[in-house]
Amino acid sequence: MRLSRAERKEALVAYALISPWLVGFVFVTAGPMIASIILSFFKYDIIHPAQFVGMQNYMHMAKSDPLFWQSLKVTTIYVLFGVPLALGVSLAMALLLNNAVRGITIFRTIFYLPAVMSGVAVALLWQWVFNPNYGILNYLLEMVGIIGPNWLGDENWVVPAFIIMSLWGAGSGMVILLAGLQGIPTQLYEAARIDGATWWQEFFKITLPMLSPTLFFNLIMNIISSWQVFTPAYVMTQGGPNYGSLFYVFYLYRNAFVEFKMGYACALAWVMFFIILLCTLAVFKSSPLWVYYEAERRQ
Repeated sequence: MRLSRAERKEALVAYALISPWLVGFVFVTAGPMIASIILSFFKYDIIHPAQFVGMQNYMHMAKSDPLFWQSLKVTTIYVLFGVPLALGVSLAMALLLNNAVRGITIFRTIFYLPAVMSGVAVALLWQWVFNPNYGILNYLLEMVGIIGPNWLGDENWVVPAFIIMSLWGAGSGMVILLAGLQGIPTQLYEAARIDGATWWQEFFKITLPMLSPTLFFNLIMNIISSWQVFTPAYVMTQGGPNYGSLFYVFYLYRNAFVEFKMGYACALAWVMFFIILLCTLAVFKSSPLWVYYEAERRQ
């Protein structure tokens, strides 16, 4: 079917308008992605020509690189414990700030502000908080008779420290959940109260089901961001002590920009991509069991 002159002109204008995005996508996103998957099959250190090694990078990763498994272990622990905790704290904050009281917008702003702070600044702040000698966290624990650990100097406590630190940014999830809470029809709560429902019954029978699509979105985003944690390990511990905070992306960075193993780093990046993809698909597959969509129920 041939287009008329006016339709061709309209199509050209449309392509001209989206061309900045297309150029950016090809040269900044799609191009580097294609180059990285090709380089993952090469041995390449930037200085010397790339040497094709086939699946050797992936085989070395699986069989001969204990630091790969250590970084995978550290990041998995961080995701398994940090994501549910961050989601729970965000939900608690959203429920608290959903009340219509005087000055509530000020408190919402205060709770959200930490989420927009620079990652490096936050890392330096928490480095002081976790200091075993004069840090505020150990000082507060000492006030209740508990001797605080060496948070960043003990391989058993460094990941829990980073999980606690991750709650600092719970305000971003709180804002999304707060929007979801305010979208729940008030008539549902009014009808439940007339029937004599308690707060807990309202929470489990109304709030959670109606909020489940928003929780689903936050869960996906938290999983993706938690697998890519980098700044705390880079600024605060450099992967130590004894590789106790060797997060996956930090290990990838070390291979790429410290040891200049670009081919191996690309292979690590694609393994992480598929891990995140599998985690996301698993959550999507489980969503029919716990995510409530009102439009689907009506059908």
